[in-house]
Amino acid sequence: MLIAQISDCHVEATDGPGVGGSDPGGNLALCVAQINARDPRPDIVLATGDLINDGSPASYAVLRRLLAPLTMPVYLIPGNHDDRAALRDAFPDHGYLPTDGDVLHYVIDAHPLRLIGLDTVIPREMGGLMDATRCAWLEARLGEAPDRPTVVFMHHPPFLTGLAKMDSMTCAGGDAMGRVIAGHAQVQRVLCGHVHRPVQTCWNGTLACIAPSTAAQLRLGLGPEDALSWSPEPPAYLLHYQHPEAGLLTHMDVIEGAVPPKASPVIM
Repeated sequence: MLIAQISDCHVEATDGPGVGGSDPGGNLALCVAQINARDPRPDIVLATGDLINDGSPASYAVLRRLLAPLTMPVYLIPGNHDDRAALRDAFPDHGYLPTDGDVLHYVIDAHPLRLIGLDTVIPREMGGLMDATRCAWLEARLGEAPDRPTVVFMHHPPFLTGLAKMDSMTCAGGDAMGRVIAGHAQVQRVLCGHVHRPVQTCWNGTLACIAPSTAAQLRLGLGPEDALSWSPEPPAYLLHYQHPEAGLLTHMDVIEGAVPPKASPVIM
């Protein structure tokens, strides 16, 4: 099985440059074409939040148009820039999305790897949350199929990244979630977004990966006082390949021809 993970697309309906002076819509269109052209072609696409930049129905309409050429199933979860109701309304044919309730958690059992999507969003907050209710839901879902290799995906990382400014707005309750993950050896990956940089770490018995942004990357600043700033690095996405002998492998693929951001401070 081959999974493409896109994240932090930050699509907008408005004309002109997007986040960091990049071209989020144009970059996503190039990414979609590149995914479709791969051989072998990915079986599915996971989109791990901040799909659009402003939560508006108009921007979701643009996102839907940009994702439409993908020839494989696409599974969406919200990030802090998304709006749950507008996301549901824009993708009514995505039957895996819950039609009621406060969060958009779901399970996909239709593939060789079981997929569990987690909604970590706190409305109007930059950071996310895995509270007791969310952790209990995850515990129950993992308990349903202990022998099935599973990928958990979410927007906010539940672990520290070393990027101090981003670590101040990641996922509260990560330690509690980690205890859940540690009790379920079938979890092959925890996949995240939010940070606009590729990051990997061994975490509670599995590998946790943060995808780069298809729109704009943040500069690698590991100092405790480093301010957030955009980097001229190219946008990219991840490929997670279930190899028959080597197991689940993760690769990064740069989006060819994409417009990177200008090196500049991040305005929050």
